[in-house]
Amino acid sequence: MNWKDEWKNLLLITGIFLGFYFLPVGRERFDNAVVESFHLTKWYAREHVLLCLIPAFFIAGAIAVFISKASVMKYLGAKANKILAYGVASVSGSILAVCSCTVLPLFAGIYRMGAGLGPATAFLYSGPAINILAIVLTANVLGIRLGIARALGAIIFSIVIGIMMHLIFRGEEKEKEAAQAAIPDEETKHPLWKNALYFASMAGILVFTNWGKPAGATGLWALIYNTKWFLTSFFALSLGIILVAWFDVKWWKVALTAFAVSILVLLFPGRHLVPFAAGVVGISIITSTGNKETGEWFSSSWEFAKQILPLLMLGVLLAGALLGRVGHEGLIPSGWIENAVGGNSFRANFFASFAGAFMYFATLTEIPILQGLIGSGMGKGPALALLLAGPALSLPNMLVIRNVIGNRKTLVFVTLVIVMATVSGMIYGAFFS
Repeated sequence: MNWKDEWKNLLLITGIFLGFYFLPVGRERFDNAVVESFHLTKWYAREHVLLCLIPAFFIAGAIAVFISKASVMKYLGAKANKILAYGVASVSGSILAVCSCTVLPLFAGIYRMGAGLGPATAFLYSGPAINILAIVLTANVLGIRLGIARALGAIIFSIVIGIMMHLIFRGEEKEKEAAQAAIPDEETKHPLWKNALYFASMAGILVFTNWGKPAGATGLWALIYNTKWFLTSFFALSLGIILVAWFDVKWWKVALTAFAVSILVLLFPGRHLVPFAAGVVGISIITSTGNKETGEWFSSSWEFAKQILPLLMLGVLLAGALLGRVGHEGLIPSGWIENAVGGNSFRANFFASFAGAFMYFATLTEIPILQGLIGSGMGKGPALALLLAGPALSLPNMLVIRNVIGNRKTLVFVTLVIVMATVSGMIYGAFFS
């Protein structure tokens, strides 16, 4: 008998027993935190898994199957032109404009396909941070100065963080570059222009289904919001045509799915999740029962879902217990946060960056949260710090990043975001408080 292992088991069992023995069940804050964790997880499952994550899983699966490693390495690999690599990573993130969780399957897809750590983490930050609509709304609601500072900060952050990650882990990147040099060029399964239209159709579905409601009722953003389901339908129809024309999918399968979705639109007017869910089921059946090519696409998408979704749901559950939802408290009293972010001290900026990094922000929700915090006395510097750290990171996000790139790289990435957000907040607060 190995007594060392047995002592570890005894300590583990004892710790679990003491945890349950002293569990503060019956105390209002604890009971409320448990309820809030389930409220947030329920909201996340309803609002983000179907509309955000599932399209992202299909895109990530398509990247793994239909984009050659040579193509990824050419533009984002360890030996790619750095200006081109970081430019592509930043622009790609701004076009998608997704939240900190939705970007994860896409990040995992390009990283595992051979993208360098620097460009991959630049994309990881830019996806949720450089959200054009969020920046415009920040300027409208919180002031033009804060909107401009957020835009400039996010663009600079994505590039600087990527370069810093590359330099810190340059030894591993050199090994990766040497390994990539030995990989022969692969033939792409489809021409570039076909792949571009194929990915554009899926990206259009992802972007427009999640197009946030603007503050005003007029203007371009409001027009797009009011027509977003028509735009989504257009891109879904385009995807169906592409699958039939270029991927040898049976036309009657696509037609049957489109018919079922159309019927549900008529039966459930205004309840867009129902026909969208039917479309997801349809595309899953079409790809999983199709030819080898579409079967690989579905299998790859399913692998990403299995790896990422459980960690995300666990992270959201923990985030809900600790921080609650907007307007509802978890274990950590909201008053603590409000008291800690007043003024423009190092402590206030660091706390705003740190708290923002662990909170979960759905796209655009950071703006009303900040509006309330500023009204309660939050300083301008900490406000910018939270805007730069919050949307790009979250506790669920960190759990998945760790699973993709490991503990050390995740710790360095999170630290870089928090430190840079803190410094940026202090500089901004010194000039504009």
